[in-house]
Amino acid sequence: MHIVTFTRSTPDTAARLTVDADGSVSQGDAAMVVNPWDEYSLEECIAQAEDQGGTATVIAIGPEVHEEALRQALAMGVNAALRIDDPELATADSIGWATVAAAAIPRLDEVDLVIFGKEAVDVGSDQHQIQTARLLGWPFIGAVSRILELDAARGRLRVERSLEQGKQVLDCRLPAVISVLKDVNEPRYPSFMGIRRASRASIPLWTLAELAAELQKPLSRQLKLEEPPQRLAEAEMLSGTPAEQAGALIERLEKEQVL
Repeated sequence: MHIVTFTRSTPDTAARLTVDADGSVSQGDAAMVVNPWDEYSLEECIAQAEDQGGTATVIAIGPEVHEEALRQALAMGVNAALRIDDPELATADSIGWATVAAAAIPRLDEVDLVIFGKEAVDVGSDQHQIQTARLLGWPFIGAVSRILELDAARGRLRVERSLEQGKQVLDCRLPAVISVLKDVNEPRYPSFMGIRRASRASIPLWTLAELAAELQKPLSRQLKLEEPPQRLAEAEMLSGTPAEQAGALIERLEKEQVL
């Protein structure tokens, strides 16, 4: 059983991001962290590989900044990590990203399952997951809250999905691509020995030429980034007793035709 997951480094969600006049984004002194949704896909990849006596591999697509996320994954317990980078990826859209992912997976040893986190928090997108599955020709199931059965011998997968209306159980054939929600597990903390091993690990770097992957012209491109317009607001403190304040507030709301 070979299970693959993808990860990336993203700005800390607590960081205050600013956009300069030239459109460049600055996060100040805030650190880069593993994409928070990927913590659950990493844990599920490792746990399922351990249960099946298989191999867990993590891939990052993009520049060197993503190596920190790969080392975090190695510290957690994945068996192998690799990064794919090329100057052409700087302008790639989600289809370009998926093209690279779909080219890399067949070059690994017989992958049975690809697990994604719900989305990437820095771009707020998950369409690359579905596009990867489509390019591979594999079934895709999103919003997975629990893997009920993973049978490599029979080539079958059964999962539970969380929907607004309740739970849904689905079967599909392997190999497959899924995305998981945070309900699926509780991510482990890296051990001290795991951190030491990860810090010394050599992470292979693949290029588009090595993958024989050719990116098409992006179908979408980013025109510019800018700060949202500032919203000016005023506050007024009402005096008097609580009853008087309530009466004054209702009178004001009626005058403004809010009520």
